[in-house]
Amino acid sequence: MRSKTAIEIYAYWDELRGHRDVPARGQIEPAHIRHILPDLFILEKTPRGEIRFRLAGTRICALFARELRGSRFDALWLGEQTARLDRIAGDVMTQKAPVVLTAAAIAGAADHLPTELVLLPLKSPDGSVDRLIGALVPLARPHWLGATPVNFLDLGEIRVLDIEKTSLFLQNRPAISLPANPHPVSDHGIAGAIRRVLHLRVFEGGRRD
Repeated sequence: MRSKTAIEIYAYWDELRGHRDVPARGQIEPAHIRHILPDLFILEKTPRGEIRFRLAGTRICALFARELRGSRFDALWLGEQTARLDRIAGDVMTQKAPVVLTAAAIAGAADHLPTELVLLPLKSPDGSVDRLIGALVPLARPHWLGATPVNFLDLGEIRVLDIEKTSLFLQNRPAISLPANPHPVSDHGIAGAIRRVLHLRVFEGGRRD
């Protein structure tokens, strides 16, 4: 994670989680994270299976120049990526696997702003995991930020965080560049590894001496 906000919300989520796989959504205390609330959001899965914003911080809404509460999460992304992002958010819930995404925020014809997103699963009182807490943070401050609204996000990389084997600052899985038009592949080799990451299975990467 590159942004301070992503690191802080992950650390808070991990502290609430303790020895469990996912913290309860009722444990979230806004006062404890008030300094990063403008960059945070909460997603929920509706009874129809749609993933929508339940809440969105003021800086996120200002980035898109509109209120996001009630909007579909996948509507923020380029048209050909909507199904993929809906699946990723759903898999974070079902697999109870936090992820970090990089994306280019597209504003106008030529303005691209690098951003980082983190998606962290939350458990309901009935035991189901049907919400996410997350952050969306620009990684740069161009002159047009705040004056020109972002239209869409363009997905770059995804990293699955291995909460059992890694700490916040040590050896999280390498980022995998996503293909623009994924095709069916076998489970062998790097192509299979990319496909498994897309379904939020941990990718065993790195050197082996």
